[in-house]
Amino acid sequence: MVNIGNDWDELLGDEFKKDYYLKLRKFLIDEYKTNTIYPNPYKIFEALKLTSYKDTKVLILGQDPYHEERQANGLAFSVESDVAIPPSLRNIYKELNSDLGCYIPNNGVLTSWAQQGVLLLNTVLTVRAHQANSHKNIGWEILTDKIIEILNQREDPVIFVLWGANARKKNILINTQKHFILESPHPSPLSANRGFFGCKHFSKINNILAENNKNAINWQIKNL
Repeated sequence: MVNIGNDWDELLGDEFKKDYYLKLRKFLIDEYKTNTIYPNPYKIFEALKLTSYKDTKVLILGQDPYHEERQANGLAFSVESDVAIPPSLRNIYKELNSDLGCYIPNNGVLTSWAQQGVLLLNTVLTVRAHQANSHKNIGWEILTDKIIEILNQREDPVIFVLWGANARKKNILINTQKHFILESPHPSPLSANRGFFGCKHFSKINNILAENNKNAINWQIKNL
């Protein structure tokens, strides 16, 4: 039914058989037939495909996919290469520039982060065109909470990055005796000035990784 292609298949196999997911799947089949839904159905699990369980070093938690044409690509905060950089991601780039001196690239493709062990997970994995939060509370949160819980059960520490009120509510799922949490306001233009700018989360992540004998993340996105 779902084929991610790495260790997430076994870890989430039972979830994909549960009633809530079967109802969600039926709902989505109808939605994709009758409405414009993002992302492309083959990209729904892109974050898990690009970042396996064993390779996950950092989880950055988003909310739901971008809802305008060609934006969503299955990775939180990321967009397709030919799409204008959204305001929240532009603010993420500004913070990266201030924190680590990364130049601001000409695209919003965050695939290179995912390939280095940064799981870019939204709490909701699909959305109707032009309707933010339209697939909220249909079952996705049960699955994505399970993903957080599976990572929380790991002995190997994970850095959980929670930006904004919705993401920060997930901190109750995380054991801070084993794992690390970095929290701040959301990078949206509505809230970035209230503490996202200046949070220095990117250098903090790399410092934590170094302390745990793991390779740092190269946060610089290359120009296309």
